[in-house]
Amino acid sequence: MSSRERILGRVRRALADVPRDVGAPYERAVARDYLREHGDRTPAQTLDLLAENLADYRAIVHRTDAGHLAEVVAGLLVSRGSSSVLVPPGLDESWLAGSDVRRVADRAESTPHELDRVDSVVTACAVAVAETGTIVLDGSPDQGRRRITLVPDHHICVVRAAQVVPSVPYALERLDPARPLTWISGPSATSDIELDRVEGVHGPRVLEVVLVG
Repeated sequence: MSSRERILGRVRRALADVPRDVGAPYERAVARDYLREHGDRTPAQTLDLLAENLADYRAIVHRTDAGHLAEVVAGLLVSRGSSSVLVPPGLDESWLAGSDVRRVADRAESTPHELDRVDSVVTACAVAVAETGTIVLDGSPDQGRRRITLVPDHHICVVRAAQVVPSVPYALERLDPARPLTWISGPSATSDIELDRVEGVHGPRVLEVVLVG
């Protein structure tokens, strides 16, 4: 029996008690009464939980308000020593208003070697999940194509408070499954057989998250 057959067999067993002639779409035929989030938190507590879990994954978290966002982003580029920053086409220009670092446009014809020479990339996000410390990108104009957040070694991601949800079920409701979704939980990392952690294998070694609000 193949892995595919085993998985489909488990699905069939799990749905064995669902009538075939329910007369309703599958989404309504199967109960969705599982727990959607763990605990009862205020929006501020949800934001705090996201910051805590991001830091636990070794992302560097910064808190600010909209009025100081450009100042924070400029400071991060300076402290990193960045001489170039990759900018998605739809990024809010005011976010980089405090920096004179050379802008590099997100171009379809850019090669991996060209992207690798860029010091930093700044993007927005589609949604952020507090319980898992996860940021989701969906390729929107303010986030750019997937590879611009995988090749440069330093990623600054701006997350607005309104984009933070408690858990994955809430995030899925906001996302379009037809878009190219990238789920990020901390900087890129892997471990070898001796559990030695190596960062930067599959993406940026440094992830800095700016929480606004």
